[in-house]
Formats: sequence, C-alpha cells, structure tokens
Amino acid sequence: MSALIIFALLACLMLTGMPISISLGLTVLTFLFTMTSVPIESVAMKLFTGIEKFEIMAIPFFILAGNFLTHGGVAKRMIHFASALVGHFTGGLALAGIVACGLFAAVSGSSPATVVAIGSILLPAMVRHGYPMKFGVGVIGTSGALGILIPPSIVMVIYAVSTNASIGKLFIAGIIPGLLLVSLLMFVTWIVAKKRNYPRLPRASFSTVMRTFRESVWGLMLIVVVIGGIYSGLFTPTEAAAMSAVYAFVVSVFIYRDMTLKDVPRTLLASANMSAMILYIITNAVLFSFLLTSEQVPQQLTAWITGLGLGKVGFLIMVNLLLLAAGNFMEPSSILLITAPLLYPMAMQLGIDEIHLGVLMTVNMEIGMITPPVGLNLYVASGISHLGLTETTKACAPWILVMMLYLILITYVPQISLWLPNMLF
Repeated sequence: MSALIIFALLACLMLTGMPISISLGLTVLTFLFTMTSVPIESVAMKLFTGIEKFEIMAIPFFILAGNFLTHGGVAKRMIHFASALVGHFTGGLALAGIVACGLFAAVSGSSPATVVAIGSILLPAMVRHGYPMKFGVGVIGTSGALGILIPPSIVMVIYAVSTNASIGKLFIAGIIPGLLLVSLLMFVTWIVAKKRNYPRLPRASFSTVMRTFRESVWGLMLIVVVIGGIYSGLFTPTEAAAMSAVYAFVVSVFIYRDMTLKDVPRTLLASANMSAMILYIITNAVLFSFLLTSEQVPQQLTAWITGLGLGKVGFLIMVNLLLLAAGNFMEPSSILLITAPLLYPMAMQLGIDEIHLGVLMTVNMEIGMITPPVGLNLYVASGISHLGLTETTKACAPWILVMMLYLILITYVPQISLWLPNMLF
C-alpha cells in the first residue's frame, strides 16, 4: 500500500510540470512528515552521506572534459578522419557521420553534445552534397545516442553510483555493444543510401587518411587515457575522470589552440551548471531511495515479481517495457536514479549480472533520447535542422526500429556485454 501511495504522489507532482528533482524531494518529505515516524535528523544525515561517495566526483570531471572538447575543434577533425575512412562508400558522408558520432561519443560522454558537435558541421555539408535534410537528421539524431553507451558514459557512472556496480567494468562492457551498434547503424544507412542512390566522396589516399588521423589523434587519445588508465590499474575511474578533464584542457588550449585561456571560465561555468543540476537530482533521488528502503518497497516488489514466476525472460521484458515507457517522459539520469535501486535487487535475485543490467538500462536510455515527446536528441536535432519535432521523429524512425531490434539482441545475449569485462577483469 505504501508503494502505491509513494508512486501516486510522485506521479501527481510530476504531472503538474514540476521538475523531477523537486518532485522526488517533495514526495519524500510529504510522506515522511504525514505517514511515518522517521526522525527528520535521519533525513538530513542521509542527504550528506548519500552523496559522499567518491565515485560521484567522476560526473563533474567527465562533464568538464566533454565541454572542453565540444567547444574546441575536435569534432571537425574527427569528421575529416571519418570521411577519409568511409566517405568513398555509397552514402559516404552519412557513414562518416556515424563513425564521427562514435568517435566523439568516446571523448564527450554526452548524447546531446554529440548531436550538436557533429550535426552542426555535417548536416549543412550533407545538404550541399545532395542528401535530403530528413535523411541527415535521421542519421545524426540517432547516432548521437552513442554518447551514453560508448565509454566514458555519464549515464553508466550514475547507474554505478545507484547500485554500487564497478564503473571500470561498465566502461569496458560498453565497448563491444557500442561498436556493434555503430556497425548496425552504418549497415542500415548504407542500404538506404544504396537504394536511393545517394552520392559518395572520392576515395581518400593513404596519406590523407594518415594526415587526418594525426590531426585528430590528440582528441582520440582521451579514450586511451580513460580506458587504459582504468584497465592498467593506474587510475581509479574517478581519478581517470579528473585526468581526462586535465588532458582535455591541455589539448583544447595548448595543442589544438581552439580555445583561449579567456574561454576557460565560461566552459568551467557551463560545466558547473550542468554538474549542479545532475548532483541535485542525485541528492533527491538518494532521499527517494532511502524512503523506498525504509518502507521495504524493493523487498515487496521482489517478492511480487518472484511470486508471478516470470523468470529471467519475463523480468527482462518487463524491465525493457518499463524503461522504454519512462524514456518517453523523463531524462536518463532521473530514470536511472529512480528505477535502478528498485530493479537491481530483483535482478540479483534472478541471477542477472549487474553489468549486463547496466548495459541493458543504458541502451534503453539511448532509445529514450530519440523517442517523443521528451527525447532530448530530437529537440537538439530539430533545432539544428530547423525541422519540426514531428518531421524529426519521422526522419529518425527507421534507425529507431533498428535500435529496438538491437535492444532485443543485447537483452537476451548477455555475452555481448560481459565477454570483454570478464576476460579483462
């Protein structure tokens, strides 16, 4: 009964248009003051202890690193390198866009940032080369979602903070699913381009490929700093995040010189604003999780699911449906912070690996970024292309279908996610 009251209260507050973070906090305080005898001191203590985790510091550092590289010329260099690699195939610029999104995702960790950085440069170029704007928007809008799957991923850090899973293992686990999704998106894009006879670029010479690689290598080395540092044991994930921020600063200001020291305060302020927003959501989500735990909601749900006799297959179907529905109305951080503490105990009870669950939830968050009415990537792509939201959604539809089929594959073939972390760790 308490679970129904809690979630009904949360839903009512959200339906008023109140931000999710404030809805979470008000739900907790209202329930605690009116329906329990929990001392208010414990709430204050939970506020501090809940965000005391060292791993949370990775979030602002990864945001800062992504902002340094987003505001620099890293995206343009990656587009040139990707075009040199795959531009000579049919639909070459579109394929280059997917590769560039994958590369930029690996240094930014942000899905909307990937769409803005790659789309603002590549979409006008695609239109000049004879591609329809809707085709370009569909490719870039969906490929930008790679920003939360390919490590370093802020969404994966939030999942790890919510469940005490290993950030390092999650990052490693995202590599093969990320590469697989890039390949699937490229394959579908190539088929569409072949069918509609879209243009291709002249084949780049080996010297051009090497030149564009050298120009983009400093940005790409951020992947080595993060993944290599974690895997080698040189850094913890949080220390790797701090190193990535320092490295991105040096590359943007002193190597590429796309930013001046005068631009740094503005980038720091933008990163602080984004970090404060996410940390505020985390703080209220910690309180919400505390309320659920004190009312034994996870235990009740686990007993209910177990009583239904769903098993792994049925449970995973339920998880996907729940997350896909939530993705239509909420942003990824909020969804994970609310659902992960609930789903995690049930998954452990059924013997589902916590890393597999993390990758599965991340893929659901990717799809949520490109589904209406609250898909953030759709709004970003719509703003860049000046197409309406409905047109943008229709443009992304073929690739959304591909991602739904990909979600089924990731859900029921866990070795795609688990093979590499199991081998390395």
